Order: sequence, then C-alpha cells, then structure tokens
Amino acid sequence: MPDGTPPVTDAAALAEALRHVGRPLAVVDLDGRTAIGYGGAARIGTDPSAERTGHPLMAYVPAILPEHLGDSGFRKAHGLRYAYVAGAMANGITSERMVEAMGRAGMLGFFGSAGLDPQRVTAAIVHIQENLGELPYGFNLIHSPSDPQLESTIADLYLQHGVRLIEASAYLDLTLPLVRYRLAGIHATPSGEIVAPNKIVAKVSRIEVARKFLNPPPTAMLNALVQSGFITTQQAGWAERIPMADDLTAEADSGGHTDNRPALALLPTMLALRDEIQRTRNYAVPPRIGAAGGVATPASVAAAFAMGAAYVLTGTVNQACLESGTSPTVREMLAQAGQADVIMAPAADMFEMGVKVQVLKWGTMFAIRARKLYDLYRAFAGLEQIPVDQRTILERDFYRCTLEQVWEQTARYFTERDPGQIARAQRDPKHKMALVFRAYLGQSSRWAINNEPSRKADYQVWCGPAMGAFNEWTAGSFLADVNRRDVVTVAMNLLVGAAALSRSHWLRAQGVRLPAETQTFRPRELAELDTLLQ
Repeated sequence: MPDGTPPVTDAAALAEALRHVGRPLAVVDLDGRTAIGYGGAARIGTDPSAERTGHPLMAYVPAILPEHLGDSGFRKAHGLRYAYVAGAMANGITSERMVEAMGRAGMLGFFGSAGLDPQRVTAAIVHIQENLGELPYGFNLIHSPSDPQLESTIADLYLQHGVRLIEASAYLDLTLPLVRYRLAGIHATPSGEIVAPNKIVAKVSRIEVARKFLNPPPTAMLNALVQSGFITTQQAGWAERIPMADDLTAEADSGGHTDNRPALALLPTMLALRDEIQRTRNYAVPPRIGAAGGVATPASVAAAFAMGAAYVLTGTVNQACLESGTSPTVREMLAQAGQADVIMAPAADMFEMGVKVQVLKWGTMFAIRARKLYDLYRAFAGLEQIPVDQRTILERDFYRCTLEQVWEQTARYFTERDPGQIARAQRDPKHKMALVFRAYLGQSSRWAINNEPSRKADYQVWCGPAMGAFNEWTAGSFLADVNRRDVVTVAMNLLVGAAALSRSHWLRAQGVRLPAETQTFRPRELAELDTLLQ
C-alpha cells in the first residue's frame, strides 16, 4: 500500500533508485508494469477477506550500505568501517600517505616494505604510528628465500616497534621469523581465551600454502622457539590452538607475485578449505577469507562479496592513484593499460627459483629483457661463459657498463646488506651471475618509481589485468584523469557501486526483470556518493 507517493515506472528512475543504497524500496505490479515505491506498508498473506488496496508486491530490497558488505567480524577485529584493504606493493608503492588515507577513511592499508632496507622501514613505522595513532594500519612481511636475514630483521623491527598487524606475502612455506612474530606475547585470559597480540593477514594463491596458514604453527618450529627461550612450553601449547593467520586473502590473477589463478575458482576453494580445517581444529574464531586479484570494478567487488569474501583487497588500481609511491609517468602508463597489456617476467627476489611476477608490457621492454637474463642464467654456469655477442648486448642495452663494473656495484651493495652473498659468489660463479642479473631486475622497479627518463624502456611496473578493467570502467568519467584518482574516492566508488549492484541482484533473485541501466554504476564524486547513502 503506497504512502501517497505514486509508484514510478521509468527505467532510469528505477536504476537511480537502486543506486540510492541507503533507502529500501519495493517493486510492485502497476497494471502489468514494473514500478517502484519507497514508502508505504506491505501486507503478506492470503486472507481472502482482507481489504485489497494498493498494488501487488513483486519484490523488496533493503538498504545496503557499503559498511554492510563483507564480514562484520573482520571489520571489528581490525577497527574498520569498511571491509576494504589496500594490499602492500613493494618498494613503498603502498606508501605512508596511502596507508594513512585508508586508515582515516575507516579502511586498511599495508605499507609496502618489501625491497626496502631496515632504516627505510623503520622511518615508515615511526611516521605512520605518529600520524595514525590508534587508527588501523599494517605492514608487509615478504618471504625472502634469497635473503632470509633481511626477512628476520624486518620481522624483529615490527616486534620492537609494536606493529600488531602484518600482511604475509609470497610465502611458499612458513619461516621461523614469521612464526616468531605471530607468537610474540601470546597469552591466555582468565577465562581461557587464547590471545595472540600480533595479527597476520596471509596473501596466498595456492592451496598447499593456504593450508599452512590455516593450521597452527608447525611443531618443529614451536620446539625451536621453546629451545631458544623465545616462548615457554605453555605458550607453545597455546599456539597449537590458533591458526597462523587470522585472515587469508585468496589472491587470484594479480599484479606482481601471482599464480594467475581464476578468482571464480580460487575463492570458493579457499572457503571450503577453511571450513574443512575448522571442522577439525574448532578454533574459537575461524580464519576469515578475503578476495584479491581482479578486484577493480563495482561488479567484481559485488561478485566477491556475493561469493562469501569477508573483505576485498585491491592492489594495481591503487598504484595508479595519487597517493602511491611511484612516479607520475608510471601512473600515466597504468592509466592507458588494457586488460591484455600484462605479461609474466622473472622476479628479482626469487630469480634463481624461476618465480615470475606479472608486469605491464605496454611502453616498456622490461619483460623481454628479464626473460633473456633468465635464459642466459639457465644456459651458462657463469658470466665468463656468456658468448661475446650476448655479453655485448647486456653491457650496451641492459647495464650500460661492463659486467665487471656491475659486479663491483653489486659487491658494494652486499658488503653492507649481506656479506655472505659475496663470499658465496666467489665460490660459485653461477651465484655471482645470478646476483649480477638480479641487479638489473631490482633496479628496474626503482627506475620506474624514481622516474628515470633515460631508463623508461626498462621500467618494471607490477600490474594485473584488473588495471585494464578499471580503466574501461572509468573511461569518460572524471576518474579517467589520473590526476583525479585518489584511493578513498576509488574505494568508495567501488563499495557504493557494489552495494547498488547487490541490490539489483537481490531483485533479480526475486524474479524481477530489470532494464540494462540497473546493471551499471558510473564513477561519482565523493559528495555525490554521500547523497546515495542517505
């Protein structure tokens, strides 16, 4: 029964009504036409004697605000308003400025510590803690099989400075520094609740790795920590009752480290694995599962939440925002990328293992040159065996100096960072070659970040196909201008848009045929988004 306001049948009005996510609406049959109304009352039942007034109710959709999306437990655990995360991008691309913007907006950002030295990470910790105080923030801890001492040092930094939340990424197996971080300060309350002050959000794309994070720390590592005196036997017992990770991000086809998994297959699999382990472990708080990789439009955000994601994590799209720690040139390159403008290339941090990262192929020759370096590494036992013609190409086009000079620079770097690498290189020519090749791979990302114009052809820009999807969605809108992309505006458009599309899905699930206009959500300024929440 309407409240005096006549139902509206116009398709554009229906689409706009669905976008006003803060207002519930009803769909009624108006003489055979689909119509919408905001007010009135509904009578449910089949009493033939009841007075028949108003219009037959076809469907109803409640208000769905952005803060309703995702898992309320995730939001509460991390002090968030929205179940939205800006994932860590290495070398400070997820910058202090970005982390602070996210925290102030009721979202979560992880500072991109990977690739940075301890002094730079320490400075970031101090800066963010001073500026955010009790607001949410986190830092990245990346698996570093080629430099385990650095991983250990960074983990210790987090403990020393009271960083209570980290994103663990690129892990193939658990490491002692990671377990040490997780268990520092573990205790039980008088009621018997196990409390681990340090929280881990694990970003994984493989089932076998996810299983490690969804289970308690390995017994062998617990024993090692007991023997070293880091934890007591009692604390080891408590550790066997909690998972390694509080939250686990199912990372699909993303930029940087990725296994190119399809999100539609990966997320349900991770959810099922969590449920399987929970039936055995019976944790007091089951780990929550979030979604990443391909999250770049309102439709993909809505789909992730509809499939059961506790939260969504974005990456590549944030790199193209003003707060990112990369250069304006890289932002412009990303803003022109299509979904197919990405390619896999050897990773600097796991080069010898053959691990690859997904990068932008448009406007740069990095991927081709990185692959050539890996092919040479596979083919020869040392730098001395590389044929003269190939050596000339490396010195002229890749390094712009002799390989001997590259090694001198590399040795100076490791003299301070990890002298053991130099000693190993002197014993093993192939390892020396790997260090020289990794020097190019490592510098290529910094050339991009520092906007070295003479090195644009060598820029390494981590990028997934989501960037192309984002550019397609924003084409023709104010967000097509890279200078107007800020992380909060992007995030709120994705969340409000996802809420609007979720309302459309709600109606379709009730059998309502909707016009095409209801299936889209165009980017809007923050002030306009606010009106949709009223």
